[in-house]
Amino acid sequence: MAKPLKIVLLGAGNVGFHLGKKLNEVGVEIVQIFSRKKTNAKRLAKIVGSDFTKNITEISTKANLYIIAVPDNAIPKVAASLSEIIPSSKLVVHTSGATPSTILSPYFKSFGIFYPLQTFSIDREIDFDNIPICVDSNLKKHRILLEQLGKRISKNVHLINDKERAILHVAAVLVNNFSNNLFTIGEKITKKEKLPFDILKPLIQETVLKIENHSPHDMQTGPAKRGDKKTIERHLKYLKKNFPEFVELYEVMTNSIYSNFRK
Repeated sequence: MAKPLKIVLLGAGNVGFHLGKKLNEVGVEIVQIFSRKKTNAKRLAKIVGSDFTKNITEISTKANLYIIAVPDNAIPKVAASLSEIIPSSKLVVHTSGATPSTILSPYFKSFGIFYPLQTFSIDREIDFDNIPICVDSNLKKHRILLEQLGKRISKNVHLINDKERAILHVAAVLVNNFSNNLFTIGEKITKKEKLPFDILKPLIQETVLKIENHSPHDMQTGPAKRGDKKTIERHLKYLKKNFPEFVELYEVMTNSIYSNFRK
């Protein structure tokens, strides 16, 4: 009979906070929260009813799954420190989209990925039901375990290897981080010109809603797609005068859209 799943969560930032809350909600036992920031660890531990620590030397050895939910550049250091505390046979995974699972291989015999493909902010509630959970492990039995765990919090679980996940992460940065930066630029322009950014929000929402049932390529509109050079020239003239830092971006995006519809 399989042992009940017990988890130590290392990291209580954006991802760790929401993941810990959701796992607790579905009845998964979280025995401990670790964070270098004591206030973060304490806050999440209070919500999930677990122990907490800011010292990695105090990590519990009683769990059978350790989830590292820290920034990518901190994963090797946390993994190295953790390996000095727990047996190398323990299953250790991280939640990064860009970092290979094999970064854990020098430290643990059993390692893998538990990657929620979503943008997280602590102060915004998340509906996990349809969030893609990408999982993988170097051992088949643990791939099955991680898939089962994923299905406890989401209806959208995928077995995704390191190569596939790296590709997904590139695409995710483009559709999320880059698009949000464009929203930021739009907000900066409207704010400077004393126009309400809220006027653009229905447009943003409709753009996203349209691609729920259609290809983004088929939904493309605008002067670049039409080849409307006069409008593009007017836009560039305005930007060169008022926001020269955005001229290159506008030209690159315009050329990209234009070429997508001239092939």
